[in-house]
Amino acid sequence: MEAMEFLDLPPLASARGTVRLPGSKSISNRVLLLAALAEGTTEVRDLLQSDDTARMLEALQALGVKVESLGGEAYRVHGCAGNFPVREADLFLGNAGTAFRPLTAALALAGGSYKLSGVARMHERPIGDLVDGLRQLGADIAYLGNEGFPPLQLQPATIRSGGVVKVRGDVSSQFLTGLLMALPLTGVETTVEVVGELISKPYIEITLATMARFGVKVVREGWQCFVVPAGSRYRSPGTIFVEGDASSASYFLALGAIGGGPVRVEGVGRNSIQGDVRFAEALAQMGAVIEMGDNWIEAQAPQDGLKGISLDCNHIPDAAMTLATTALFACGPTTLTNIASWRVKETDRIVAMAKELRKLGAEVEEGQDFILVSPVKAIASPPEGIDTYDDHRIAMCFSLATFGTALRINDPKCVGKTFPDYFERLATVTTPVPVIAIDGPSASGKGTVAARVAAALGWHYLDSGALYRLTALAAKRAGVAWDDEAGVAAVAATLDVVFEGESIRLAGEEVGDAIRTEEMSSGASKVAALPAVREALLFRQRLFRRAPGLVGDGRDMGSVVFQDAGTKVFLTASVEIRADRRYKQLIAKGIEATISPILQDLRERDERDSQRSVAPLQQSADAELLDTSALTIEEAVARVLGWAKEAPQKR
Repeated sequence: MEAMEFLDLPPLASARGTVRLPGSKSISNRVLLLAALAEGTTEVRDLLQSDDTARMLEALQALGVKVESLGGEAYRVHGCAGNFPVREADLFLGNAGTAFRPLTAALALAGGSYKLSGVARMHERPIGDLVDGLRQLGADIAYLGNEGFPPLQLQPATIRSGGVVKVRGDVSSQFLTGLLMALPLTGVETTVEVVGELISKPYIEITLATMARFGVKVVREGWQCFVVPAGSRYRSPGTIFVEGDASSASYFLALGAIGGGPVRVEGVGRNSIQGDVRFAEALAQMGAVIEMGDNWIEAQAPQDGLKGISLDCNHIPDAAMTLATTALFACGPTTLTNIASWRVKETDRIVAMAKELRKLGAEVEEGQDFILVSPVKAIASPPEGIDTYDDHRIAMCFSLATFGTALRINDPKCVGKTFPDYFERLATVTTPVPVIAIDGPSASGKGTVAARVAAALGWHYLDSGALYRLTALAAKRAGVAWDDEAGVAAVAATLDVVFEGESIRLAGEEVGDAIRTEEMSSGASKVAALPAVREALLFRQRLFRRAPGLVGDGRDMGSVVFQDAGTKVFLTASVEIRADRRYKQLIAKGIEATISPILQDLRERDERDSQRSVAPLQQSADAELLDTSALTIEEAVARVLGWAKEAPQKR
């Protein structure tokens, strides 16, 4: 079985800066389809580069629409005036709902023979209400799998003149969007009546505004009746710019509200046609300080902390998810209602959010159309990581939980659906908890220096060697040979270890002295050379990174475990000096020792540590070299503290 990809996010100390948003997914795919259906040629600027838009572009090109890349986020679309050149095609649309639903409607009325399919999850997302509405117009649509779900087979429609089409509004607004965008292809006046309450109204407003840009004005009577006039047809507006994605803005605004701020997003503002800009209002209700311009929004934390709220989220269906993780940092519970649409998205988002929030230690209550989240005093870091369910928004939402703890995000590439470089952008406006990484060979004095540096700064201290020594000890006690990679990795993954000051307990037993024997030193070096063991202990080491900062010592602190450490030191000394230090340590503890075998053991360990295939002991290019052969401990500590003061922590 292929190993799952994951991303370890560091705990964050603060957030501040400016982010230029990628284009809106919802607007991007609407614009692409209408540009294809329009008369004339349209230049689309600031188009979102993502999986969803890639599926739409592929589909349009497969249908014979000429699309030219102009470089960057710009494209030229040659409209086909409602007549796709290719009349028979098999289209695969992945998990792109913003491509699948509107294309289903347009192709059902376009007069060709088309098969539409997607990934397994798309075949679980309901489309029956849209198909029922299209059939009322005379569309010929067959289900190729389960009734009411993709994949679909479309045949040329027999358009019925005029009349009324009824469509449910309480499952997904994309059904109404698809119908409205396709109706100008019929050439006749059609009235669409919404049955039940219409959810996600802001997305319908996006649809109507985009249609109007292409020359079709829909007459709306409240939210229950929509009329597309006879003779409506799409005409190119020439050049059209895609707004920044307001849903994506929510993560950065929440960062500002949680992490101090201010954090500003550019690309959306008070003039946006997207309803999710009202996420800023929700943050303001929680106490965040919000400022807004025509094309930007800014958020920063309140002086007295965020507070929980109760909110009807019909107006911000996607951005509301961000409030569920923001709620972890509020005073009092947060209740989000009218979110039934979460259940028919990329995954059942109510179930998924509740499950992953509970992993963090939160108390969560869920219902058919609501979720209630109570804050936690200290966020837990599940060793199995946060599962993302192939859902971009879940991955991005849970990145907020890193204020306070390191967090592993499984399948992070799912953000490619709407925001491929999200985690890179996140790093530009956040400052992680600082780290000083001190690496070096055995007995170089790095442990003593690291502990004293940590004490001087008031930071936490990680003796990574202790974890490998503990693994060696636990493996021996479990009867697992040190060269049994799978067996030792299993031991490492389930270590019952507690560090408290100078106390180290394994399964409740004090083992501080037991892990410092020469036998355990040798065992630690052997198990540390096993890739599976290092992988098992990697995230456990990263969990030691907590505010106000961490000093970690080991063999690969700067090169592997904390690659973003602001200060990296490679601390060494001659092997003769190190052997003499080890000898004196043992004698001081009342342990009999001879210098020659200690010297030989250190040479062998240096060779083993530097030659191993995974995370070998070596000075990284960005590490300061500190040879302590002729230095006192006090001098070495002062040198490291000086470097730490000079070097700003990396973002």
